[in-house]
Amino acid sequence: MRKRTLISVMLVLAIGMILSACGDSGQGSGSGSGGGETTNLTMGTGSVGGVYYPLGGEMANLWTDNIDVEGFDVSSVESGASVENIAKIQAGEFQLGIAQNTTMVNAVNQKGEFKGKEINNVGVIGSLYPEALQVVTLESTGIDSIEDLKGKKVAIGPPGGATREAAELVLQAYGIEEGDFTAYEEGFGDAKSKLQNGTIDASFAVVGVPSSTTNELANATGEVKFLDIEGEALDKVLEKSQYEAYTVKPGTYEWQEEPVQTITAMALLLASTEQVSKDLGYKLTKTLYEKAGDMTIAQAKLITKDGALTGVSDDLPLHPGAEKYFKEIGVIE
Repeated sequence: MRKRTLISVMLVLAIGMILSACGDSGQGSGSGSGGGETTNLTMGTGSVGGVYYPLGGEMANLWTDNIDVEGFDVSSVESGASVENIAKIQAGEFQLGIAQNTTMVNAVNQKGEFKGKEINNVGVIGSLYPEALQVVTLESTGIDSIEDLKGKKVAIGPPGGATREAAELVLQAYGIEEGDFTAYEEGFGDAKSKLQNGTIDASFAVVGVPSSTTNELANATGEVKFLDIEGEALDKVLEKSQYEAYTVKPGTYEWQEEPVQTITAMALLLASTEQVSKDLGYKLTKTLYEKAGDMTIAQAKLITKDGALTGVSDDLPLHPGAEKYFKEIGVIE
């Protein structure tokens, strides 16, 4: 019952091949296939309609406007988000990427999508902002809870993204397995359009709040409804993952009157420890945390020195350049 487009199938195969290459290399810090250090950087973001994509574009502009290094350039590209970004940094195809801390923990510990795959040249630049899983439907669907998604058409996010992992985790916690619903592998923008025109009944999105895509849906329909993740199902999700419980407070969206119980993770900026030098990593980190206020996206105000390592557990490796900067400003010893 799973709806797969040719593009999504190709993406699944591509990520699988990248992860297989990661697992087969296993040669220490030089195992990536992208060669040595470079100043011409490609950054993986996420799908159009989410926060990763526009934030990536603004960060790329911030760096190119403020970093004076010969040959320096950053290209921000759409991607399948967390899993794909980590895999492609490891493979040397991306030098930078945005990913959830939960996905990075899995990568370092060879769990989930990264089971048996060694990730050894991806370092954390720092935390960006908290993300919440939003399970969205419309009042007109008659859906009142996640249990009601059985037999429905649900957007669960594209392959290679944290939304996909989170959606499957939550649905399984509610006893809903593959085949119990029709899955649409849509990015945030496409999911919004399909929900608005009635093609699908609900969508999952791990995204910074407030989300412009959700606001657009509410403005267009006037009937957006959030589905809570709560009770025993919430406990199961927390036990099986690195997610934390989170409440989207009333008024987070102007039209939101009730609190929404869900889960949260931190968005991280990652960099290749093989292709991004310590000096360039330092400049990237320093520019981001000292000039984040120059960006216009709402989440930029959450990118602060004080929160730079929120959600970065001890088992996650820092990029040497980021480590140098955080020691310099006293964030770490």
